[in-house]
Amino acid sequence: MNDLAPLLTPEGRALLDEVRDTDPAHELAVATRLRRTHPAELVSAALGQARLRQRAVAKFGTEDAGRMFFTPNGVEQSTRASVATYRAECLRARGVRSVADLCCGIGGDAIALARAGIRVLAVDRDPLTCEAARANADALGLAGLIEVREADVTEVDTAGCDAVFADPARRSSGRGRIFDPEAYSPPLSWAVSAARAAPLGLLKIAPGIPHEAIPAEATAEWVSDGGDVKEAVLWFGPDVTPGARRATLLPAMAGIYVTPGTELPNPEVRPVGRYLYEPDGAVIRAHLVAEVAGDLNGGLIDPTIAYVTSDEAHSTPYATAYEITDRLPFNVKKLKALLRERAVGILTVKKRGSAVEPEELRRKALPKPHGSASVTVFLTRVAGAPAMLLGHPVR
Repeated sequence: MNDLAPLLTPEGRALLDEVRDTDPAHELAVATRLRRTHPAELVSAALGQARLRQRAVAKFGTEDAGRMFFTPNGVEQSTRASVATYRAECLRARGVRSVADLCCGIGGDAIALARAGIRVLAVDRDPLTCEAARANADALGLAGLIEVREADVTEVDTAGCDAVFADPARRSSGRGRIFDPEAYSPPLSWAVSAARAAPLGLLKIAPGIPHEAIPAEATAEWVSDGGDVKEAVLWFGPDVTPGARRATLLPAMAGIYVTPGTELPNPEVRPVGRYLYEPDGAVIRAHLVAEVAGDLNGGLIDPTIAYVTSDEAHSTPYATAYEITDRLPFNVKKLKALLRERAVGILTVKKRGSAVEPEELRRKALPKPHGSASVTVFLTRVAGAPAMLLGHPVR
């Protein structure tokens, strides 16, 4: 698919409605039937778009995904609606009324910004991507607030905008994920300069960025949604605290924020207690495990492992709690015997600090279910030694 125009015609839109819920297993039969009355290229494009819309439901929800237009890269790389909405509300609360969305993709962030009442200049250099962004703005009734411009973002004047949001492409169609920041499109150094020059600048980066690579004048924020880390963003501007770090957890809207000099020292290492706490990924990426351990009155099971232990049960949005029932040295045969003895049929394996793959352990320790009981096994290190901790989530 290199042109959305046929799908935007009355015939194309009607065909999209007809194939909306097509099961991929039945595509060949559906395509054969529809090609009797419609051009083959249009049928293929409609079925392809239906597949993309089905994939996009996880990010945009059923209603929006069913009206929007996507490219394969657009579905994969676009911001999840919940995260984009959170950011748009942050900007609206700061009084931002206009944003230059550089490398806008299919318009996920632009849509959220426009819904917050913010005017958006959405820029991308790819013609098909821009076509999708325009179609999405129109389909969602936001064309009056979103201007989509096909251009090289490095040549766009953003002087009239209250804020600049840059999201350099970190993947390529031919090579997949790009690890060299200067190979991003545009290069990370240019994006940092653009964010620095704006009244308020936001730069989306890979969540795994080394902390030493973060510009000293930026505030770094890691955002998770439903426990999964979705992105990291650097904030630049006169009211931004240099060197601050934040972990934001959605949908709870919980956050931990520290400024330089206020960080807690590394937690002490303790024997494994009754409870094990698995910090949210955003907390770990932001290096804020010590703050969570402090709230839990807990310590670490190993100086290099981000598991917090405590003898007390605490309710916290920043970590998932497990009650530990068994502490074993790593031994697959012992684990297998224990699972059989307890009639375990559901085995969840988590790992941190272990080279063993969860699926490999699951296959060896529980080749077939023995009953209806469930257990979670943590493959990790305790005070430097390989260990297995067994337990279950605290409800």
